Amino acid sequence: MIQTIYVSIDDTDIKAGPRGTGRLARSIADTLAEDYPVFGVTRHQLYVHPDIPYTSHNSNAVIHVEAEGGDAMDHIFEVSEGVMLGDFFEGSDPGLAVASSGQIAPPLIIFGQDAKCIVLTQKRARTLAKNLKIRLKGLGGTQDGVIGAMAGLGLAATRNDGRFLQLGSIRDIRGLCPIDKLLLAGVDAAWTLDGRRVSEGTVVARPDKPARPCPIDGRSILFVEERDGTLTEVRRD
Repeated sequence: MIQTIYVSIDDTDIKAGPRGTGRLARSIADTLAEDYPVFGVTRHQLYVHPDIPYTSHNSNAVIHVEAEGGDAMDHIFEVSEGVMLGDFFEGSDPGLAVASSGQIAPPLIIFGQDAKCIVLTQKRARTLAKNLKIRLKGLGGTQDGVIGAMAGLGLAATRNDGRFLQLGSIRDIRGLCPIDKLLLAGVDAAWTLDGRRVSEGTVVARPDKPARPCPIDGRSILFVEERDGTLTEVRRD
């Protein structure tokens, strides 16, 4: 049976490095897409605290793959590990976790929610992975990335956290863009934060970055606000 396979990575970059975790996640997604349908890539914000070492923002990334379980999950893990090891930076502490939607139990969701507000440990992450039979591996350095990797699974599976780094063809769009073009690119709907659905108009986004819709109840929603008759993208999470 086809289900969502979540590939979660964290702590893969270094300060002043040539790429961040998000870019590596997109590279993994492109490689996996040679064999499996990839729905998208999401970014999830974790707790920023002096006791937590992080490069810039302490966020992880999750690739959403559509595939059957079993052998497919083994292959997805192997491919993802290979891409990560091939783009490893000394000084980084990467972690990789892969789980099917059927493995996302309530304790994993709670772990993800806790990772947004308290300091967690490798021991808790590894014990949780063992009990839920989730594929988890540290790929270098201190291996602290296993914490964020496990958290990413729990957060992505709610389909109510973070924002999309890759979805449909949204990465091909920059700057000014009509709402209808965004809808064709993969955004399901545009809303204002005060509850108005926007079906027409032009959105002002960053000139050097794509639009950033958010997963909301399994849909991709772009939040905008109106300023002097102009729609401006609202950054979330």
